[in-house]
Amino acid sequence: MRVGPKVPGPGDGFVRVTDAHEHNLAHVDVAVPRDVLAVFTGVSGSGKSSLAFGTIYGEAQRRYLESVAPYARRLIQQAGVPHVGEITGLPPAVALEQRRAAGSSRSSVGTLTTLSNLLRMLFSRAGDYPPGIGFMDSDSFSPNTAAGACPRCHGLGTVHEVTEASLVPDPSLSIRDHAIAAWPGAWLGKNLRDIVATLGYDIDRPWRELPQADRDWILFTDDQPVVTVHPEREAGRIQRPYQGKYQSAKRYVLHTFADSKSATMRRRMERFLVSGPCPTCHGARLRPEALAVTFAGRTIAQLTGEPLAELAELLRPTAEHGSPDHPAQPIAADLVARVDVLSKMGIGYLSMDRATPTLSAGELQRLRLATQLRSGLFGVVYVLDEPSAGLHPADTEALLAVLDELRAAGNSLFVVEHDLDVVRRADWVVDVGPGPGEYGGRILYSGPVPGLADATDSVTRRYLFGGAGEPRAQRRDASSWLSLTGVRRHNLADLTVSLPLGVFTAITGLSGAGKSTLLQVLAEVVRARLVGEPTGELPEAGGLDPIGRLVQVDQKPIGRTPRSNLATYTGLFDVVRKAFADTPQARERGYPAGRFSFNVPGGRCETCQGDGYVAVELLFLPGTYAPCPTCHGARYTPETLEIGYRGRTIAEVLDLSVDAAAEFFADLPAAQRSLRALRQVGLGYLRLGQPATELSGGEAQRIKLASELQRPARGHTLYLLDEPTTGLHPADVELLDAQLHGLVEAGNTVVVVEQDLATIAGADWVIDLGPAGGHAGGQVVATGTPEQVVTQPASRTAPYLAAHVR
Repeated sequence: MRVGPKVPGPGDGFVRVTDAHEHNLAHVDVAVPRDVLAVFTGVSGSGKSSLAFGTIYGEAQRRYLESVAPYARRLIQQAGVPHVGEITGLPPAVALEQRRAAGSSRSSVGTLTTLSNLLRMLFSRAGDYPPGIGFMDSDSFSPNTAAGACPRCHGLGTVHEVTEASLVPDPSLSIRDHAIAAWPGAWLGKNLRDIVATLGYDIDRPWRELPQADRDWILFTDDQPVVTVHPEREAGRIQRPYQGKYQSAKRYVLHTFADSKSATMRRRMERFLVSGPCPTCHGARLRPEALAVTFAGRTIAQLTGEPLAELAELLRPTAEHGSPDHPAQPIAADLVARVDVLSKMGIGYLSMDRATPTLSAGELQRLRLATQLRSGLFGVVYVLDEPSAGLHPADTEALLAVLDELRAAGNSLFVVEHDLDVVRRADWVVDVGPGPGEYGGRILYSGPVPGLADATDSVTRRYLFGGAGEPRAQRRDASSWLSLTGVRRHNLADLTVSLPLGVFTAITGLSGAGKSTLLQVLAEVVRARLVGEPTGELPEAGGLDPIGRLVQVDQKPIGRTPRSNLATYTGLFDVVRKAFADTPQARERGYPAGRFSFNVPGGRCETCQGDGYVAVELLFLPGTYAPCPTCHGARYTPETLEIGYRGRTIAEVLDLSVDAAAEFFADLPAAQRSLRALRQVGLGYLRLGQPATELSGGEAQRIKLASELQRPARGHTLYLLDEPTTGLHPADVELLDAQLHGLVEAGNTVVVVEQDLATIAGADWVIDLGPAGGHAGGQVVATGTPEQVVTQPASRTAPYLAAHVR
């Protein structure tokens, strides 16, 4: 039986979905009007993304592929089609998902937004060329092409070098006593020492007593002499002379770092490298000829390093007052118009040369949104995944203004969202639930926002219309204080900050204010102190003695392929495999625990090598995964699936939700420990074998937190989390906050970078950075309890926090 409100008839301006049963959707019908801002809400795992992305966008993508070419039909069959009866009234769709930044260091804000192309064209066609340098095309101004890249650093801007100090950390040792720490161990190291001795160098004198010329040759020569080595006799071994070829310590380190396939070897060599700006281009990444061309008195490297908002102001005179007949005017006008959109969305602090991997998911999605705003499309359904994630409330207001522009241009906006301010601004809300996983999948309400107040089964309505989430009244006092002095990184310029221990601290501020940078510096300082490493360029720190352990929980994926899942990450799968191996049928066949692993040959399906999925390449479209045609997603061979544990196969157990598994393994204590921790952080709806590729950043972070919660307590632990509430419904935020406060009650310290106002209001201490982002941020503008922060006028957070503090 299908569940949902009465669906309007055709031709009335609605996208109508009939019999949707993707993932946990319970054969639902729903109608959503076009040309509005429609928000899909519900607790994490309720099925809202399955409806918006898996069903509505999935069907739009299928129709597009089918219209491209007959060949696409085979791709559609491989990639799968949405599980839905019918969708009518569906325009073309564009999906903007919440994905973490990827790509190499060559990928940047400029390349992602195509602003780099415009700026290179501006320099090529309208730059001031000095005498002796002829016209250059736009490729000559790109560090990613052979025509433009600096020949020394190949367009990277940095070079890896070695120094005597990095290669020989202890000059009191002799060569025989391993003074040259960068040399390999075992026979290879002995070989090099024997060659050096054969060449006449003294390997028994302390390194510092050798002549500088000898030290330089041993470490840095490019010569590779071949000599006859007579190795010293060793007891019981006859060693014959051999031809030994020498290579300097520098040559060994650089070649091993560049060519080794072993990540361990590369990490070892990295210890001996000193990275710094390229001495040829001084970090500008371009050839001298390109850097000699200027526009408005600046080189292209200087302009790409400017914050986008400042770049726009530099180009605005040309854009607004230049001659339309001059090539500079239309290019500058296009650049300024594109940058103005980015500034409007609160990311004008980014520079064009900012590497893509350093961007947050929220910054990345706003860059994509700005590109769409300039595309001029209309009549399109934009399906957005939590566009407000990671945004300060002030930035959310700017985002809503941009969404209004997209809607006013004749588009529809279907937004999966948890931010209640965005929900209140919507024209239409679709609430899915009431719970996660098998407890959800129903349409609880679809209509104008005020009507949600009458949906009694809705968890969202309690938060949207009041009556839930009252903040903690009692604040804890610090047991001691940790101090950082002289923090210098990115936009943090000589920052001094004090953090209380034994309490819950929230670091707040606008996007780009320096919150994550401060958290990372804190992690590096504490980690260096705990392992006894030199702090080097890290800031001066005090008050670290009480901390005995550091746990840093981020939102990076727990794996990048379907092979990784929460069962393998938490160690739960080891317990499950052992339980299957202990069954009488498995013992009779001689199946060990490894037989039930999908990561090694034996019991796994070899077509997909245990993934359950096969990769499908969609030519010019992003690749995807499709169920394995042999095992149909089960991951195992038929023989392995003949073994049952309490009536279920290993594949069926992996398909259980965490909640169901907790009941199924009720008398297995080793399994209960992991399952209890996962349920405590609100992940009871996830399946044990749910691929890592299907998990959000917030889910990945909570899985990591659950892995920590199941460990036995060991002294005072400092927990550092970067926006742990991202992607969570307010009800899930309450659940997570309770766990984090429980860690503090157990005698630990929790520090979170956070934008969720309910979480901030419940903190014991707040450190607000700002006043804005980028160069205009990086300062502590307010600090204290939430009640104290709301009274401080310099804080941009204070006006929004005030409504949540009683």
